[in-house]
Amino acid sequence: MTTPQETASGAAAAPSSAVEQRLAELGLTLPEVAAPVAAYVPAVISGNHVYTSGQLPFIDGKLEATGKVSSGTEGTSDEPTVSPEDAKAYAAVCAVNALAAVKSVIGDLDRITRIVKVVGFVSSDPSFTGQPGVINGASELLGRVLGDAGQHARSAVGVSVLPLDSPVEVELIAEFS
Repeated sequence: MTTPQETASGAAAAPSSAVEQRLAELGLTLPEVAAPVAAYVPAVISGNHVYTSGQLPFIDGKLEATGKVSSGTEGTSDEPTVSPEDAKAYAAVCAVNALAAVKSVIGDLDRITRIVKVVGFVSSDPSFTGQPGVINGASELLGRVLGDAGQHARSAVGVSVLPLDSPVEVELIAEFS
């Protein structure tokens, strides 16, 4: 199986902004915006903020893993599990997908002046309490790509299930000029 880090690149295209160049330096490219799986849009603008819908860790249009996040030492679930390390990498994929959603409505990621808030959801085994470490995948990626503008307020929430049985989901609010 290919790891999330190895498969996180999307459609090949020359970077068109400094933010996309930093993504390329990390071996990542922005994917096409994922088609909504229900009645919503991927991102909306209100004033000088973009609010993204929750982004799942789609890689090349496919959800690479499903199940609850578990370190394997808690709970007794017979359901598929995802390690915290893989879930952290999938959270970074979610952040890249969220950046693609932002770009779809503002056209150029260099217009981002700040990531204001990140909300991360982790489909968790009932005894798993490492949600902040999982969502660090998204936070660290945003910091590497956007520098100081990527520093943000955040919530990391454990939930019983996510759409399509995804292990993680990330949404963000970005301020732009």
